[in-house]
Amino acid sequence: MRQAAKFLGEILTWVVIGLMVVLTTVVIVAVIYRKAGASLSWYDEVASVLLAWITYYGAALAALKRGHIGFDDVLLSLPIPARKVAVIVAEFLVLFFFALLAWAGYTVLTILQGETLVSLTWVPVSLTQSVIPIGAVLFIVCELLSLPDYWRLVMSGHSTEHAVMAHDATPERPSSNGGQG
Repeated sequence: MRQAAKFLGEILTWVVIGLMVVLTTVVIVAVIYRKAGASLSWYDEVASVLLAWITYYGAALAALKRGHIGFDDVLLSLPIPARKVAVIVAEFLVLFFFALLAWAGYTVLTILQGETLVSLTWVPVSLTQSVIPIGAVLFIVCELLSLPDYWRLVMSGHSTEHAVMAHDATPERPSSNGGQG
């Protein structure tokens, strides 16, 4: 499970980095063209699509690393039996939401079949919007891959919310070199 999570994490990291590089390049080129007095007609549409893709794939990567906003301190204050129930209910709700999003995204794709972007008529809208069901399914996979480690940490009373600092130190346990990185 950890190997699959690590592999998927590497892929998602490179996908997000690649999309960010492409978006940055598109924005820089668009600014140069605009300053030269020749605005690009497709810039806004393409930049919007790239930003949506970064958001969906980045959200899946954050799910894999359990980097989304949470309430670990509240969760950890519960007794173990209540904590187990809370984690199961929360995970179920998250998985249900993203399964619903995947289904709705797929439904949208079938409705948009045959439509193209306004500025780039050769690009199908279904391609640009495919990120909704794909991103939702990736989020579910990432959530499930990270669940066993998350379960162990939460049940052992460790917070996943507090960022790991240099040399595996946490706010509760300073590093051996006095907090120096």
